[in-house]
Amino acid sequence: MSARKMPLHTRILIGLVLGAVAGLACQQALGTDHPDLRWWVDNVAKPIGQVFLRMIFMIVVPLLVSALILGVADIGDAKKVGRVGVRALAMTVLLSGIAVAIGLTAVNLVKPGIGLDQVQKDRLFELYADKADAQKKVEQAGQAKSVGETLLELIPANPVQEAARALEGGLLPLMVFSLIFGIALSGIAAEKALPVRAFMEGLFEVSQKVIGYAMSIAPYGVFALVFSTTALLGLDALSALGRYAVLVLVALAFHQIVTYSVVLKLIARINPLDFFRRIRTVMLTAFATSSSNATLPEALRSAREDLGLPRDISSFVLTVGATANQNGTALFEGITVLFLAQFFGITLDLGQQITVILLCVLAGVGTAGVPGGSWPMIAIVLTKVGVPPESIGLVLGIDRILDMSRTVLNVTGDLTIATCVTKMEERSGLEYRDAAG
Repeated sequence: MSARKMPLHTRILIGLVLGAVAGLACQQALGTDHPDLRWWVDNVAKPIGQVFLRMIFMIVVPLLVSALILGVADIGDAKKVGRVGVRALAMTVLLSGIAVAIGLTAVNLVKPGIGLDQVQKDRLFELYADKADAQKKVEQAGQAKSVGETLLELIPANPVQEAARALEGGLLPLMVFSLIFGIALSGIAAEKALPVRAFMEGLFEVSQKVIGYAMSIAPYGVFALVFSTTALLGLDALSALGRYAVLVLVALAFHQIVTYSVVLKLIARINPLDFFRRIRTVMLTAFATSSSNATLPEALRSAREDLGLPRDISSFVLTVGATANQNGTALFEGITVLFLAQFFGITLDLGQQITVILLCVLAGVGTAGVPGGSWPMIAIVLTKVGVPPESIGLVLGIDRILDMSRTVLNVTGDLTIATCVTKMEERSGLEYRDAAG
């Protein structure tokens, strides 16, 4: 079979595997600090990977706005929008709560932060603590606003300004604007709404076409991104913090395979294995890009073409979920907070751990869907439970691998919720028609 005839997910997987193998081979042969390896990563691999990512990121705003406006307008009834939103929110809170509970249970059983003597701790800090990056994340956490300010800023005074800074925190206000715009569009006369709907339809289709261009180079972009990560990280840092890293990966895998499967079987009443098979391209894209926002275009396509979900519900749930549903991130944050507490010898009682669960669920909703977006939130939670927030520098060094893995969970969760909400809406419609008949 020629490369062109291979399915996209197969070509992406090949690029991912080859990138990991090549990166590890170069790291082992030359060493992380070798100037030639650094040059190749900085001047060849990273730029190629960034071309792929930027082609996706540059179209996220028009795609998100058009998809959400059309999705809400297609739903039509404001009451139905509210019902879909409540169901999606309930599913988000449920899955995020289960995720954090899994993480905290795993940490309490394994205790990855206990057992290191002071010499080992000092050695870890000397080798892997990225103090400059950690300080930057702590400063971002210090800029966190009060609950009242946060709620007020969800209503944008200038949607264009929020669109300009969408990937740096303006995405939620932009989504609120699109939601209100879509409801208003569905409430005006059809002949007056038609030009606006036609424009949004065209914008959505153009956005999809640009995504098609980006996905055509995805195997090469994925190779470059994974090569950059493995060539500079290697296995040394991962082995130094091995118990913590393995625990995160196992907990993420458990939530992905067990929790989502149970939810899909009980609520959506579909075969989980078939579901995972259908969205494999989405999961590979999420793993390679480490970004829910970058994966959103592929998730929207997969929802329609691979899962057969209606555009109104899938567009609404997935666009909101790319920022608001981060249960993989919530699980990761819970494990990281307790790991660092154990590392510093700080014991958290049951009440404090419940506080961590609640904070991580809320933090998961407020975390930006971009690489590394969870760290300011983790710094905030650490401060609340008395752990030095600068300690995040210890684990920043291996974050890329963990970020790639938790993004898969986040995106799979979005599609799981969209599927479940669709099935619940279908059953509600049947019940209504039966009652009316």
